Amino acid sequence: MAQSSDKILVIDIEATCWRGSRPADQQQEIIEIGICNYDVVNDVVGDKRSMLVRPVASEISEFCSQLTSITAERVADEGLEFASACRLLLEDYQARDYLWASWGGFDRKLFRKQCRRLGLSYPFGKKHLNIMGAYRACHGGPSLRMRAALRVAGIEFIGRHHCGADDAWNTARLLQRMVQRQGPGLIKRNLR
Repeated sequence: MAQSSDKILVIDIEATCWRGSRPADQQQEIIEIGICNYDVVNDVVGDKRSMLVRPVASEISEFCSQLTSITAERVADEGLEFASACRLLLEDYQARDYLWASWGGFDRKLFRKQCRRLGLSYPFGKKHLNIMGAYRACHGGPSLRMRAALRVAGIEFIGRHHCGADDAWNTARLLQRMVQRQGPGLIKRNLR
């Protein structure tokens, strides 16, 4: 089945991170998957969801906890294995059937890398919409961080920055504004 661009899964991940360089004995990996649907046809941004993911090749640093508010204890209590999170993307969101999008290419690259490292099937279809790239193509100039792009678009950021669900929802709102101004052709012109 070809991917539909009538509904877009906007994803924002949070990953293990450190102040300064990554310790040699650790791998950067996904610890939260924030998800929000954007229904292009009906011009509706849906509810947001957060899935915490237990890291297996790294530890959540104090710096990472301060940045994201995600603690090792919280992930141990509420987190899923990465394979289970990928399965939920397929079962609950039909992630291979719909186009997915993120602000920049980091989310796509880390998903691919982590799936390869763990021997898992990539949960998304082949096409990805880099919303930052689409924004830049529409507005010219340098790449902006998502919050700066929201300000330029006159959209107030709501929630906590570096919370995957809040960032996904705000990014979906920005994509909605872009499609309202540029039309749905914006999506097809910027697929990778």
